[in-house]
Amino acid sequence: MATTSSAPPTLATHATNPRGAVVAGVIALVLIGLNLRAGITGASALLHDLQQVLGYGPLVASLIPSIPTLCFAVAGAATSWLTGKLGVEKAILLALGMLAGGLLVRGIPTTGMLVLGTVVGMSGLAVCNVSMPSFIREHFAARTSLMTAVYTVTMTSGATVMAVVVVPLSQLLGSPSAGLGTIGILALSAFLGFLPVTLHAHRNTVRKSAGHVSPWPLLRTKTGLLLTAIFTLQALLAYALLSWFPYMLTTMGLSATDSAFMFGIMQLVSVPAGMVLIAIGSRPRMLRPAVYMATLTMTAGVTALLALPASLAVIPAVLLGFGLGIFPLVMVIISRSGRNTAETTALSTLAQSTGYLLATVGPFGMGLLHSATGSWMLPLALLLVIAVVQIVVAHLLSSGRAAGVRASGSAAVTPTAGTGIPGPVPPERAPAE
Repeated sequence: MATTSSAPPTLATHATNPRGAVVAGVIALVLIGLNLRAGITGASALLHDLQQVLGYGPLVASLIPSIPTLCFAVAGAATSWLTGKLGVEKAILLALGMLAGGLLVRGIPTTGMLVLGTVVGMSGLAVCNVSMPSFIREHFAARTSLMTAVYTVTMTSGATVMAVVVVPLSQLLGSPSAGLGTIGILALSAFLGFLPVTLHAHRNTVRKSAGHVSPWPLLRTKTGLLLTAIFTLQALLAYALLSWFPYMLTTMGLSATDSAFMFGIMQLVSVPAGMVLIAIGSRPRMLRPAVYMATLTMTAGVTALLALPASLAVIPAVLLGFGLGIFPLVMVIISRSGRNTAETTALSTLAQSTGYLLATVGPFGMGLLHSATGSWMLPLALLLVIAVVQIVVAHLLSSGRAAGVRASGSAAVTPTAGTGIPGPVPPERAPAE
């Protein structure tokens, strides 16, 4: 049960937008999606080279891949407040400015600038992460599944391309820092592409009374707890792999170029995997088969990475890539949750800020355990345990009985009929307390 509080009138966009605004919104969505993992996978592919050139030790090497999830947790927790003050569009524009600035700063070849740029850029990325389900809900209410698919496909596509090209690009430029800094140019294009959307929203707003939905009490509900749990587990697995997969293969004997290529395959497979899982999971009574496909494949991928030699890395790369496809399915569930944008933002804030905070253990813990043991055996064994737990949580979430989130005092988040996906319920159908 969520608490509410009185709030002054807030700005809300008109429900009907002209075709030009819709087209601008789709373009902006694509540009943002291209950037939401590119800065992370680009850095992951260059971690080995960056450490060799900049000379930082194992503690910093473990810290750098942990910064994104930590920033996602801290900055993400403030997103609900920020969007309430500025509006969703202005908050995203500010976040994109931070992302572009931070990624460009990482091009300065010092350890301090690498860390600072990562903190600033990933903090901006955190606000985008949490705000995007609300942006999709507000601008594409009738097409949440389609636009979430577009958003996540472009996100994984940008990550895939960057993972493959960043190593050759840095070699061409003669510096891993320079190659890393060029990712900021892509983020700058997203900032510029989102400007028309923000200006349109600023010019076409009306005063509207709205209650504030606090995200934290939702953790005491079954739906809020399960959404947070599934987001935490998939994020922990995803960012542990996104942070260390190419480095892991390099230490196992593959060249940096081959490791980046395997990393690219993993990302590439996740693109159609996300589309397939959304298509299956959005059909009546098909959410459970979709989450089973994703979680069981992830478990098989971690097992293969643990058991097979580096020469067969393509097998775990494909399996893990399909398992990573669960992310867009989780984002569809979040985008459909709540009766309005405020409620969606509250659930998104809860799941992502809490989830990413706990998920920080993944990349940081893997780095420390590898440094302490000199092997990837223990880190991968722990990932396997987490993958099994994800199967259990996904089973509970897809049961069709994960109801009970009440927001704004007038509507509850209950499963959409026949799917198990939480969806908006009209006030007259809201279950009694």
